Amino acid sequence: MSSSDFDAQPVAEVLEPDAEIAPVAVATVPDELEEQLCAGVLPACEAKTVQLSTVERLRHGQLHDKLAGWVVTVAITALAFVIRFVNLGVPNKLVFDETYYAKDGFTLWKFGYETKWPEDANDSIAAGISDIFLTDPSYIVHPPVGKWLIGFGEQLFGMNAFGWRFMPMVFGTLLVFLVIRFARRLSRSTLVGAIAGLLLTFDGLAFLMSRMALLDIFQSVFLVAGVSCVLADRDYYRLKLAAKLEQLNLPDFGEAYGAILIWRPWRLAAGLLFGLAIGTKWNSLYVLAVMGILSVVWDVKARKLAGAGWRSGYALLTDGLPAFCYLVVVAAGVYLASWSGWLSTAGGYYRDWGAQHPDDPTVKALGVDWAALLHYHIEVFNFHTGDYMREQSHPYNAHPSGWLLMVRPTGIDWVSDVAPGVNGCVAPEGETCVQVLNGMGTPFLWWLAALALVVGLVWWIGGRDWRFGLPILAAMSTYIPWFFNADRPVFFFYSITILPFTVTLLAMVLGLALGPTSGRWRRRRGIIVGVLVGLIVANFAWIYPVLTGKTILRSEWMARMWLAFWI
Repeated sequence: MSSSDFDAQPVAEVLEPDAEIAPVAVATVPDELEEQLCAGVLPACEAKTVQLSTVERLRHGQLHDKLAGWVVTVAITALAFVIRFVNLGVPNKLVFDETYYAKDGFTLWKFGYETKWPEDANDSIAAGISDIFLTDPSYIVHPPVGKWLIGFGEQLFGMNAFGWRFMPMVFGTLLVFLVIRFARRLSRSTLVGAIAGLLLTFDGLAFLMSRMALLDIFQSVFLVAGVSCVLADRDYYRLKLAAKLEQLNLPDFGEAYGAILIWRPWRLAAGLLFGLAIGTKWNSLYVLAVMGILSVVWDVKARKLAGAGWRSGYALLTDGLPAFCYLVVVAAGVYLASWSGWLSTAGGYYRDWGAQHPDDPTVKALGVDWAALLHYHIEVFNFHTGDYMREQSHPYNAHPSGWLLMVRPTGIDWVSDVAPGVNGCVAPEGETCVQVLNGMGTPFLWWLAALALVVGLVWWIGGRDWRFGLPILAAMSTYIPWFFNADRPVFFFYSITILPFTVTLLAMVLGLALGPTSGRWRRRRGIIVGVLVGLIVANFAWIYPVLTGKTILRSEWMARMWLAFWI
């Protein structure tokens, strides 16, 4: 396979034999896989069996078009960067929850902890006056990683709209990069990776969250990167088993367990990234838990495929305990390190709680510093789950049940009744203009992705294709927990952590629709897939004015609000 093979191995062509099949030196394809062969899922319909050795099955699906893969990745990422960078500092004011995180990030870099600001601070900051912060600590309810990153942009470019949005833009671009690489590795297809990257590039929510100083874009990047490392670890582990069999000149392990593999660099990287994700928002813990369990299950299946037989269950111990250290212990260390500013200074909120409560059991057990940090976390947990939050309301509260269909987008900023001649408003008599920032995704993309989620579930369970299971599990582990918190205000834009995985599923389903490269209807199917992607890009262009706060006629705004729930 040459490096010029752009769609080297489309998702529809690389269905791996199920890992539960009893390992033998030469594998005969089971009946259900034979049916898929004859249905055109694999490019071997004329064959009744596929002869794959155990080593070949462990190595199955490796891509060889590395140059093309990187060219495609860099080109699409560059496109995403450009459209996110243009007019990044507009509007030149704090919008929505930027009023918290931009100011928190600024003082975090100055004091090591977040401080309070005067009531009228937003107007002063918009006017270019930023040295008006107070020194009293502020009570914050999210960990500091995302605010450290926002503050870094402010250190580079100042306390202004460009400064506090710079790092979200960088991470929003990085998210496109990661999704391309994730989808490519998962599907075993550079073309599918390219489709996923293009779809995310032209999604309205991903675009907007890349241009706002909120925490969720950072969380999304760390989660996608962490899941990608878990996927890379799966391949790494199987390649190591294959290499060991070749080294021993064995067809399989012959019911023996085989060599124990301790060094897992991708698993270590996953632990670091999940720690950063949790250090941005706590609900990243759910993804860590699901991916940790899945990773060890994969180890057991890989051992079984390699010929360990019933001894493959030993992986729960020999790989499970190191996995706990690599993922959970490392993530915990990274999380605690993110609080270094609060721990190394004396002025943070609740910082002196331990010294003020020397007889508390936690102080005696942990010391004044760690007991104070624990107390702070307990208070924040009670804040998120207590009566105060349940009693709150918000006009853009969006129940999670409607997120996947984008039932209730978030109104980020709104300037109504802009008179003709003001801010570029050109309105006929009797009409005014508006300037709107609407936290919405590209409708066609979201609705197709919701459908792809259903198709992917069927293909995962009915088709026994593990590749569809990974993005589904990742998406659901960051989505389902929100239903248990739906008794307080939650917002549609939280679903930015779900989107990379549903976009990947959509790209893989489109890969299935394309079918084998040599298929009779490949060209016609390609036209259909191209039209769908083109419609999504056109849909993004249509809603672009309400993603950027452009001055448009009120009637033009209403033309983009297709559903009554969106207003």
